[in-house]
Amino acid sequence: MDRFLLFGQCSSEDMLPLDPVTVLLSIIVCIFLVTVLYKEKEDVPHNYPPGPKPLPIIGNILNLNVQNPCLSFQELAKTYGPVFSIKIGVQKMVVLCGYDTVKEALVNHADKFANRQDVPVFVDFSRGYGVIFSNGHNWKAMKRFTLSTLRDFGMGKRTMEDKINEEANSLVETFKSYKGEPFDNTVIMNAAAANIIVSILLGHRFDYNNPQLHRLLMMAMDNVRIAGSPMGLLYNALPSLMRWIPGSHKNVKQNRHEFHLFVREVFTKQRDQLDVHNQRNFIDSFLVKQKEEKPNPELYFHNENLTSLVLDLFTAGMDTTATTLRWGLLIMMKYPDVQKNVQKEIEKVIGSAEPQVVHRQHMPYTDAVIHEIQRFANILPSNLPHQTAQDVTLKGFFIPKGTPIIPSLTSVLRDTKYFKKPDEFYPQHFLDSDGHFVKNEAFIPFSAGKRSCAGENLAKMELFLFFTKLLQNFTFKAPPGAKLDLTADVGFTSTPQKHQICAIPRK
Repeated sequence: MDRFLLFGQCSSEDMLPLDPVTVLLSIIVCIFLVTVLYKEKEDVPHNYPPGPKPLPIIGNILNLNVQNPCLSFQELAKTYGPVFSIKIGVQKMVVLCGYDTVKEALVNHADKFANRQDVPVFVDFSRGYGVIFSNGHNWKAMKRFTLSTLRDFGMGKRTMEDKINEEANSLVETFKSYKGEPFDNTVIMNAAAANIIVSILLGHRFDYNNPQLHRLLMMAMDNVRIAGSPMGLLYNALPSLMRWIPGSHKNVKQNRHEFHLFVREVFTKQRDQLDVHNQRNFIDSFLVKQKEEKPNPELYFHNENLTSLVLDLFTAGMDTTATTLRWGLLIMMKYPDVQKNVQKEIEKVIGSAEPQVVHRQHMPYTDAVIHEIQRFANILPSNLPHQTAQDVTLKGFFIPKGTPIIPSLTSVLRDTKYFKKPDEFYPQHFLDSDGHFVKNEAFIPFSAGKRSCAGENLAKMELFLFFTKLLQNFTFKAPPGAKLDLTADVGFTSTPQKHQICAIPRK
């Protein structure tokens, strides 16, 4: 006799046996779909920002270029305006486009937009600890400690300038070792930039061939790539489902675990040798605060915050600076006339002396080129996700408390209102008709407001000193027959596609 089964009527001969795992997965999928469809019926607040109509379950994923969502944001802004809404999976969020809108939110309403969204892939990075992805009192305590400690260990001071120049000299020697032959500079540039923040965190630098440094770099770069990949986007959109599906998004937790084991091993050794009157590095300073805080029931200076804080600073301090410098050298190869003009200014102002930050004010063209590299490279295209800390009205639209916010830096750094040729590399964006450097208020590659980059001053110093040192010593050319592509690779940060460079010594 036929039996009525789950998916219609069929005979027992037609049925495949249902093992317990299949039954369990079927129940989970059903519960997931019911939950999603229930959420789809939630009311949209009155005067909520407009946006494209979402599909059930997946939301507006099909409206986005998953390789580069910010391109889609700019197109959607043409239809819906500079403040519009989308859904990624079941998650409602609001996108802000253009400098005026982003400034109004992050600067004029700084407190209301100061929270960080709990994005699944970033939660796997930090678990809500550290400084980049934390919120509330924990974030305030970690940010205050980070800024004061970075200053204590030289950020913005001559001691840090000397340290960067020493690292730049090591970088020059490494480049010279290739004797003008083609090489990939990814790991080398990341190692050089990492050594600056490592010298603050740990009190020493690594040799560029150190296997431990290479492993740390690989994990950090892997996490950044995963966070911006289509798999990462799907994981953020449908975390309940994607946790059951294999893929690269699974590597984030493993990378975090391995990195934390390294940090714990370091601070365990340092705790045994700790001298509160002679703090050698950032970790020592944290451990001193940890000892001072022990009687306090509201602990902030615990081991989870320390490991996440070190991971935050290592990744941010390495990735953005190294990637910007790699873009800079690639762009110099693409535009040799710009490279020659920078080298002429270096010869005129610095000569063969050691570059110093004070030289920058006498080098308007080089300063404009570095600014334009940062603008054109657009290292953090989507910005880091924010979240409203309270109800807010922006540009006439009501945005409820707890709404995820994407303040698109692509739309800011390529805002036609502030940049004449937004899609081209054009140093004149930062020069007047007499060749003097001019500031542009829409230049905010480090974001703006209370969540702007804590290491901005350090990054600016590194970019100028590394860039001028390299162009003082080398002319950069593409390998014979190579085509230079300025299209960014896939990742949460905007990185150049894989390429090789030739560093031709100038002396």
